[in-house]
Amino acid sequence: MIQHVESLNSWRDRMIAGLLKGQQPDGSFGDHPYRKWTGAHWRLVSMVELGLPPGHRDGARAVEGVLGWISAPSTARVVSGRERRHASMEGNALFVCSRLGLADDDRVRSLVETLLHAQWPDGGWNCDARPAATHSSFHESVTPIRGLAAYHAATGDTAARSAARRGAELLLQHRIFRRSSNGEVIHPEILNLHWPPYWHYDFFIGLRAVHEAGLVDDPRAGDALDRLKTLRRRDGSWRATGRRHWRPPRWTPESGEEAVDWGNASPIVTSLAEELLHVARRA
Repeated sequence: MIQHVESLNSWRDRMIAGLLKGQQPDGSFGDHPYRKWTGAHWRLVSMVELGLPPGHRDGARAVEGVLGWISAPSTARVVSGRERRHASMEGNALFVCSRLGLADDDRVRSLVETLLHAQWPDGGWNCDARPAATHSSFHESVTPIRGLAAYHAATGDTAARSAARRGAELLLQHRIFRRSSNGEVIHPEILNLHWPPYWHYDFFIGLRAVHEAGLVDDPRAGDALDRLKTLRRRDGSWRATGRRHWRPPRWTPESGEEAVDWGNASPIVTSLAEELLHVARRA
């Protein structure tokens, strides 16, 4: 176990150093905060997932540009009484700021208010502008759940906790990865492990969101926890084997290029999987 922890810590330090490489004096990385995947928005999510501590100077500098962008006034689309919003943006930003000790910033509180106002009756969020779209999107819902849960953990805000749990309930109604209509798997790719997930949904990020909302011991999470157990390798590790949403770093930046080469991300995926199974008492 000591060797495993040392390996994880070393890998984390190397990845964080790579994600911070190229930071400009203004805290940015020389492009728009939302540029996939080298913008500060995405780098920060990954760094926080890796354990970047509250008060980290370079993290706080990067956050300024993200908050300046995402806090700019915008007009929400309301169709058939539902606000259609790319809530994964606010969700990820709220998650980062809450984990980095910035929850008392007024701009962070505005992210909470935006998500509370935009939450759909079924507990989730969706950006689909079609009037026929009346069911929330798991892609758009999972990061708001995590952001609101992190904000509650940082502040004790009960409205954020309630909204996070309503979102988690939506996932649990589907047993994390199944259709509520017939119990079939929503999509084969959802059963794989991905890293980083960015804004994409799979059963692993769904389980983590439910855990952070305090509901991973719900029996309806059982299928997903069992699925996680089956993906454990003979050496006791897990690794990302699903479709990669990123391209390795190159000399000429392209859309979808990463700041680091994640490989199979086994150290962090293994650590998080072990934590989930330990908490759920299924190790």
